[in-house]
Amino acid sequence: MTERILTGKIARERIADLDPPRVPAEILQGFRDLGDVVSAVSDALDELGVHGQVAASLLAPTLPGTSVVGSALTLLNAARAEDPLVYVKQGDNRMGEMEAHNLARPGDILVIQGIAHGSNLGGVGCTIGKRQGEVGAIIDGGIRDLGHSRSIGYPIWASLRTPLTGKWRLETMQINGPVEICGVRVHPGDVVVADDSGVCFIPREHAQAVLAFARRKAASEAAQCERVAAGVSVPELAGAKAARPPAA
Repeated sequence: MTERILTGKIARERIADLDPPRVPAEILQGFRDLGDVVSAVSDALDELGVHGQVAASLLAPTLPGTSVVGSALTLLNAARAEDPLVYVKQGDNRMGEMEAHNLARPGDILVIQGIAHGSNLGGVGCTIGKRQGEVGAIIDGGIRDLGHSRSIGYPIWASLRTPLTGKWRLETMQINGPVEICGVRVHPGDVVVADDSGVCFIPREHAQAVLAFARRKAASEAAQCERVAAGVSVPELAGAKAARPPAA
């Protein structure tokens, strides 16, 4: 990784890893080639006994019809204790999201364990993230400036939408450490896949096995759809034995 000049938006000791390991590029491309990626990956996680799925009803996509695959760039926010107006008067902004964008590699997906009563990501952040090569963001918490993020083609899956800025309502506690998204533990460098069905987080150590299973699943379903198109009967599709009518 090219040496980074840090922004100073967050103390260095709060950056757990400046350059976390990612899975090989060919594995990420393999997931992209699946097409309907999230459903196949979800089935693979079930087979491996790994909990990593979150429904779109919990993390709603801002750009329907979009599918993304990438490596997790993680960020942890926490709510601040005082009335936000106190921090407004002090000019005390403790958002460290800018440093996460600074550390992003092309193909990363920003994954934020955020707060509910303020925005964890807005228009300027989306613009910087896109320029840095991020392919989108997953946020357990609030976001804002949806019109802007949509206009630049930066997809987000988020649990809440709000006009309230996070500047005075949150503090960034850590970058590239473990986070929890809707009950799922995510580490930096884990594989993230998302589409209209929801989001799946794949631990790095399971990425190859998940991809292999998902490929088999996708091939099996494609073959089954071809049989449907060819006019194979429903009992045959179901694998049922032919039933004979009872004797008169």
